[in-house]
Amino acid sequence: MNKKTNNLKWHLLFIFTIGLISAGVYVASQSINYKWQWHLVWPYIIDTSPMDIIAQGDATASVDAAGTLTLTYDNGDPDTVISNASQLLVSEGDFIYEGDQIARVDSVRSGLLLDGLYMTLKISVISLLFSIAIGLITALMRISANPFFKNLAILYIEIIRGTPLLVQIFIVYFFLGTVFDLDKFTAGVVALSVFTGAYVAEILRSGIQSISVGQMEAARSLGMTYPKAMIYVILPQAFRRTLPPMAGQLITLIKDSSLVSVISITDLTKAGREVVSGSFATFEVWFTVAVLYLLLTSTLSWVIQRIEKRLASND
Repeated sequence: MNKKTNNLKWHLLFIFTIGLISAGVYVASQSINYKWQWHLVWPYIIDTSPMDIIAQGDATASVDAAGTLTLTYDNGDPDTVISNASQLLVSEGDFIYEGDQIARVDSVRSGLLLDGLYMTLKISVISLLFSIAIGLITALMRISANPFFKNLAILYIEIIRGTPLLVQIFIVYFFLGTVFDLDKFTAGVVALSVFTGAYVAEILRSGIQSISVGQMEAARSLGMTYPKAMIYVILPQAFRRTLPPMAGQLITLIKDSSLVSVISITDLTKAGREVVSGSFATFEVWFTVAVLYLLLTSTLSWVIQRIEKRLASND
């Protein structure tokens, strides 16, 4: 039996196993007597419901033969002309008060879950960049011969890794946020960056220390200063060696970002809770949220793998 035939059998076994698990999940879902309503979730991803147009002041309505609505305001403000309405809720000569619904317009816009996904992506990317910068600086301080920088780095790493992220988010938001007047988004980014930076620092430190000491000595013997040798010789190799654990930590950062919902940031998790309270489609919503998180983490994992292959081809 050749290797190709043997691999094919294992692939078929894998497909059969996945099918068996899927069948088990289906049977389990039927046994709980739950009515699945996936159609309730879709409007929270892509909202196609008509958008109401609200009067911004007291006005008189005028409708021409083409269906164009013109509002003439009593206070002398410029007229409002609405020509793209799919449905008019007022007639010729009607007097309209501020806040009245006057028309509806067909629209396609992002739903609450998609807005939450964008917020999760935004806070994760910004925190990711800051955490790498913090981790790199801390890793260099950690291996420094200067006792002040070394001890400071060790203290930071041990405190951050020894306390829960949720507690750190509360401290940053309620204490530092009050002292430095931070908004909730900034507080969330700070907490995630500082927390992940401690782990990135240890990953990079191990990568730097895995490089042979002889390489630094060789670089110095060629006339390079210590910073140049670190930037051009040591760090590129350290980054390459630490890509897999770094990818795992950055994926964890995306999942940890769900905790910022406790300070009222409408990320994907908080959006999911709001959708559940409005639609009562509990299982459908949380399965959708899980798939969206999986989409983010899988994309990051794929990018890291592409970087690894690119670096490997350059060796």
